[in-house]
Amino acid sequence: MAVTWETSVTESINTVYLLFSAYLVFVMQLGFAMLCAGSVRAKNAMNIMLTNVVDAVVGTISYYLFGFAFAFGTGSHSNPFIGTTFFALKDVPNDSYDYSYFLYQWAFAIAVAGITSGSIAERTQFVAYLIYSFLLTGFVYPVVAHWVWSSAGWLCPDSSQLLFGSGAIDFAGSGVVHLVGGIAGLWGALIEGPRVGRFDAFGKPVPMRGHNATLVVLGTFLLWFGWFGFNPGSFNKILVAYPDAPSQGNWTGVGRTAVTTALAGSTAGLVTLFGRRVLVGHWDAMDVCNGLLGGFVAITSGCSVVEPWAAIVCGFFSAWVLIGLNVLSLNLGFDDPLEAAQLHGGCGAWGLIFTGLFAKEEFVVQAYDSGEIGLRRPFGLLMGGGWGLLGAQVVELVAIVGWVSVTMAPLFYVLHRLRLLRISVDEELAGLDISSHGGYAYAAHPEDNHHGLYSDYMRIQDGARY
Repeated sequence: MAVTWETSVTESINTVYLLFSAYLVFVMQLGFAMLCAGSVRAKNAMNIMLTNVVDAVVGTISYYLFGFAFAFGTGSHSNPFIGTTFFALKDVPNDSYDYSYFLYQWAFAIAVAGITSGSIAERTQFVAYLIYSFLLTGFVYPVVAHWVWSSAGWLCPDSSQLLFGSGAIDFAGSGVVHLVGGIAGLWGALIEGPRVGRFDAFGKPVPMRGHNATLVVLGTFLLWFGWFGFNPGSFNKILVAYPDAPSQGNWTGVGRTAVTTALAGSTAGLVTLFGRRVLVGHWDAMDVCNGLLGGFVAITSGCSVVEPWAAIVCGFFSAWVLIGLNVLSLNLGFDDPLEAAQLHGGCGAWGLIFTGLFAKEEFVVQAYDSGEIGLRRPFGLLMGGGWGLLGAQVVELVAIVGWVSVTMAPLFYVLHRLRLLRISVDEELAGLDISSHGGYAYAAHPEDNHHGLYSDYMRIQDGARY
């Protein structure tokens, strides 16, 4: 069939939009790097920045060789649970996906390992980062992406056999991306144990604040900027008109999705600001930044299928999910330097449930059936849509937690048993920068700004705040 000039222009615009969205999502790697660097102590800044680079470069090779085929492959041995069993990009049909789509999905994939790295920061051997990044990006995450985002996946809302007549709606990855990274980080941090000095002899937490709030704020705004590719970009094609309203199309859905994203994050940031003020007695930039990101994580699932007012509800509750999980984690002796497991895991789980409660039928039809006239689909329980969608959301949540647990927990445990996971106490006290990377990230010696071996040791001994 001949391709018309109008078709060529439409496809060109759609491709440019998808590529631009991929570039925005990739900018989030810079945001992750700055957020992580500012959230750790100065003596580990070089290490955490290097691990962010490694997550990207190792993930790129792993996703190209194996991951994309597992996620979207339709080879002769494909199935709805793990995609193709062939380790080759050639099993992905060229008439379904092109290089632009690959690049967009790649930008998502490399974000997952970066989430996990935050949970195990400041005490992990470098070789462990290489191993888990490769497996997480090449196999663990792509299998979940196949379940939800491939038309052959058993949870996919575009599948020919919809789970509960609905399929799970995870538009941009509250579960597929964030919950996967958060649960992986949870197991890594549990198996490694807390950092030296994080809890005193009585089990009470000793503060270990990040060394640079400026970098944290910079990273947060870069992540916010990138989220406008993460969420609205997941429409993939912008020039799709809705038949029941020709003046509307994906281009209007894109704008609404950007608005819901901004509202959820802003609400969560504000609630966290005041909530933490009540709990700790002062205003804290670090807390409000994490609250903001928690709101973004939560709205990522339902960003395209909820009203803006519902996004405010999403952000409000995501803030309390994060605050509550942080309090619980300290009471249980769990140490996550960037609150990644709580933020991405907890708020990602809430985002899936939120979508099952507040998705609007009209928007569901638009996002997944291009506004097809007369089509009925299950939608949010609190919007009158019944239990189908919420049931599918719960199944996705349980399936992801189970899958990541049975793959990543054994990996971290084996690394632990082989003494490849955690650095020694002496190396940890000295800092990973000097013990593993040949020098500090800053020209001034960390002892000069109270982040060196001696100052750490003294704070551990006297139980003072740090």
